[in-house]
Amino acid sequence: MPAFFSLFLLVMILHATIAFSRHPPVRISEATKWSSTRRQLGKNTCRTGNPIDDCWRCDPDWETNRKVLADCAFGFGCNAVGGQDGNLYVVTDSDNDDPVNPIPGTLRYGVIQEEPLWIIFDKDMVINLKEQLFMNSHKTIDGRGQNIQIADGPCVTIRNVSNIIIHNIDLHTWLCAGRKRRDAVFGSTSITISNNYMFNHNEVMLMGHSDDFLDDKNMQVTIAFNFFGENLVQRMPRCRHGYFHIVNNIYTGWEKYAIGGSASPTINSQGNVFMALDNNDTKEASFSILKVTRHESLTGYEEWKSWNWRSDGDVLLNGAFFTPSGQKNPASYIKASSMVARPASYLTNNSPQAGALKCQMGYQC
Repeated sequence: MPAFFSLFLLVMILHATIAFSRHPPVRISEATKWSSTRRQLGKNTCRTGNPIDDCWRCDPDWETNRKVLADCAFGFGCNAVGGQDGNLYVVTDSDNDDPVNPIPGTLRYGVIQEEPLWIIFDKDMVINLKEQLFMNSHKTIDGRGQNIQIADGPCVTIRNVSNIIIHNIDLHTWLCAGRKRRDAVFGSTSITISNNYMFNHNEVMLMGHSDDFLDDKNMQVTIAFNFFGENLVQRMPRCRHGYFHIVNNIYTGWEKYAIGGSASPTINSQGNVFMALDNNDTKEASFSILKVTRHESLTGYEEWKSWNWRSDGDVLLNGAFFTPSGQKNPASYIKASSMVARPASYLTNNSPQAGALKCQMGYQC
């Protein structure tokens, strides 16, 4: 089954680098070349305006107080506690992934346990999974303080479980059921995907199993403070049914479209920066690199004109355009509203980060 998430509640994917080649994390404003006008943060402050980062990154004792992270959540996944109520489990073995008889000290052994666990790592690691890694409920995978990569193999799968937090992990070159992707399907809901750096991929995120799967009408997803980088084609995300709050992200180009959907999803786009590719040759061939949105319907405009899609406070650059539809009044987007959007100028004037962080123990991160 080509699914990264399915049938689960309360998930946060935070500060991950998700890609199909290695690349260092970037500062959003540097990647978008606004350094000449960027307001540098004061030397005596570590506040960024990103609510989850501001909750814990200023604490030099973050390593001792790791579990505070579970109280820093926002968006539709804000109630995810992960393994906050459990013991620390330390991954010490990155080389012996045994899907049949998982070995204590490996990541696989930790994530399949019945009890809540907060999983950390004792050193830098590259973990090559031999088979899909199916997680159990009430788990946190916390890579802060180390360089942790899950790479070049099957994916981490979250299915029929709840209360999952994945933080500061470099996820790249995954293969799930023959496809490389990260999806939320089959009735998934209460999800926050935040602070990730994504690049070098075609179909980035799918939200919703199919147009006919009506259980996805209850899906609520927050996509916030992510950096959608180079060589991305489409599905950032692609939505079916449900309610989607796409807020304070940076998009630096797309080949087909950035945000798409079918089956009447509600899409609330607020405070994002959409920067179309600056390629004159491509523009002459197609307007795909300019259009942020794609309404997918067999019957065309007469069907999708009633879908509630709005752009509120977004910045559109290099000729990018967003095609709204449906209602304009804020009341129509209450179920697709999960947090207060920062002005898009927050992204251009400050130096927010996306991707896995380099945190040193004993220092602010």
